[in-house]
Amino acid sequence: MARLRKVAPLAFVLLLAGCRLDMHVQPRQNPLAKSSFFPDQRSARPLVPGTVARGELHEDAYFYTGKLGSNPGDYMPFAITKADLERGRERFNIYCAPCHSRLGDGNGYIPSRGFPRKPPSFHIERLEKAPVGYIFDVITEGFGIMPDYASQIPARDRWLIVAYIRALQLSQHATVADAGGHAIPSPGPQFLTPGTGATLPEVKPAEAEHEDSK
Repeated sequence: MARLRKVAPLAFVLLLAGCRLDMHVQPRQNPLAKSSFFPDQRSARPLVPGTVARGELHEDAYFYTGKLGSNPGDYMPFAITKADLERGRERFNIYCAPCHSRLGDGNGYIPSRGFPRKPPSFHIERLEKAPVGYIFDVITEGFGIMPDYASQIPARDRWLIVAYIRALQLSQHATVADAGGHAIPSPGPQFLTPGTGATLPEVKPAEAEHEDSK
C-alpha cells in the first residue's frame, strides 16, 4: 500500500503530461485581428466577388421588391389561395391592425390612444388604385413615420398581407351577390347572456337564431 502511494503521484504527473492543447491552441486568427501576413494588415479577407449568403439569393427581384425597374408593379408574383388569404389576415392583424385597424380604416388602437398621426384609410381612392407593388414596397421599406417590416415579416408573408388588403378594399364595394346572398353588413351575433366583463358572453346557437327569425 505504501508503495502504491508513492507511485500514484508519479502516474498522475505522467497522465497530465499526456494532455496536450493542440486542438485548442490552433494556428488561426481571431475575427478582426491584426495580421502582418497581408498588406492591408487585416486577418479577415474580403469576400469573393459575387458571393451570396446561404438563403439570400434573391434572383426574382420583383418578389423581393415589388418593383419593375424603379416603378411598382401591379400583379401578384404567385397565385393566391383561400389559405393564403387566411395567412394574410392573420399577419395583417398582428402587424398592421394596431395602427390601421382590422378594417383598414386607420382607426386602430394606437391612434385611438393619442398617437399624433393617424394612418390613412386603405379605402380612399388613392390607395384603392395604388399598384400592389407599391403597398408591398411600403411594408418593406417603410413610409413616413411607419417603420419598415422587412426584418420582421418574410417576403412571402408581405405579399399575403398585400393580398388581404386588396380583399379588404374589395369588401367595401361588395354586393349581396358577391357575398353569396348574405346580408351586407352581416348581422351581429345574438347573445343568450351578455357577459359581465369577468365572464364571457354566451352566443346564441345559429339554429336558435334561425328559429327566432321565422
